[in-house]
Amino acid sequence: MFLATCSRSKYTIRNYKQAIERFRQFVSRKSLSEVTWQEIEVYKIGLMRGYYSHNKKPLASATVASFLAPLRSLYKWGSDPNIALFKMNPTSCVRMPSIPVNSKNHYLTKQEVGSLLNQLKKQSDRDYLIGLTFILTGLRLSELNSIEWNHFSKDAMEASMWLTVMDGKGGKQRTIKVPQPLWELLLQHLKSDKSDKKNDQRLFPLSGRQIERIIQQASRQCDLGKSFTPHWLRHTNATLALLYGASLQQVQENLGHSHINTTQRYLHTVEQLKKAAPDFVHESLTEFL
Repeated sequence: MFLATCSRSKYTIRNYKQAIERFRQFVSRKSLSEVTWQEIEVYKIGLMRGYYSHNKKPLASATVASFLAPLRSLYKWGSDPNIALFKMNPTSCVRMPSIPVNSKNHYLTKQEVGSLLNQLKKQSDRDYLIGLTFILTGLRLSELNSIEWNHFSKDAMEASMWLTVMDGKGGKQRTIKVPQPLWELLLQHLKSDKSDKKNDQRLFPLSGRQIERIIQQASRQCDLGKSFTPHWLRHTNATLALLYGASLQQVQENLGHSHINTTQRYLHTVEQLKKAAPDFVHESLTEFL
């Protein structure tokens, strides 16, 4: 019932289901309604120390949080007075592990973007188009993987092409403007694609893992000293947009961030790239240097 009423993307629902089933295996001798905060806390500590991972290695804080978040949502929902499946919420006093922001420098420079696109072009026209779509639109991997040809439409003036992201994070929809050169390349791809599309109308009928491998292969071949992923290209999109004049609100809407604070992280990076505090000190002391 909880999963059925979740207004989230199909990928999030899949992850929620897996996380809840994993916890149910941990408390196999108890029903979910009998669980106390102690079991939640022991489970959290076990995850952090690697007791429940396949290789017995400690899990990253972000991974632990991803296993606990579905439990918090489940118990918060089930302990609501109008639902009352649980007498209490055992997760209310369990603190989530602090997650360091380690994606601050996870972006590519203009030159590095050029190197990546050149390498993807060598791999195949399709791989090049996948990388270009990531960089120009800022889509998440799951969003790009879900694009279907009928998700594209023209605006009222028929001057621009737009993509409707049907199943974004949290199950939200948004529209993204498709640059004309990208749209023309997509049309060329459609005409030249010989694959059987009878049962798959997706723009790129590949699995998410296959798309990840395409970007990771290019990452290794470029030899830029960075091991980047599709999500780096999303960071790159936001960073370049702000560097070249896009407003914070425009980037927020394009990336589908629910909160402006998430987008502001990119702004802080851009401000440092333009001019940091040491630059001002340097300018003030130029006559002595």
